[in-house]
Amino acid sequence: MALEKVYYMRIVLGIIAGTIAGFVIAPGTDQGTAVGMALGIAVAFFVISIAIGRTFARGQPKEVQKKAGYDGIVPFIFMNILAMVIVYTALHQGSILK
Repeated sequence: MALEKVYYMRIVLGIIAGTIAGFVIAPGTDQGTAVGMALGIAVAFFVISIAIGRTFARGQPKEVQKKAGYDGIVPFIFMNILAMVIVYTALHQGSILK
């Protein structure tokens, strides 16, 4: 039960992190800066999700507690990138299509 909460919490935090990155990155931003900002936001939210995941797994067996630290990393990354691309494209569609 605790791992399911961690899994879905990471999906939600991935969407939130991607949305924030989509808003923060401006169209004229240098590629290195944009990647750095996106990764920085993603890492910050993933560290937050590790702390929350360990709180969810408190009182569970040691195996569950260890797994709760990194369970759901793939959906976090996927949803982060997906949300970032959708939000960025929706906000800057006019400047992209020129």
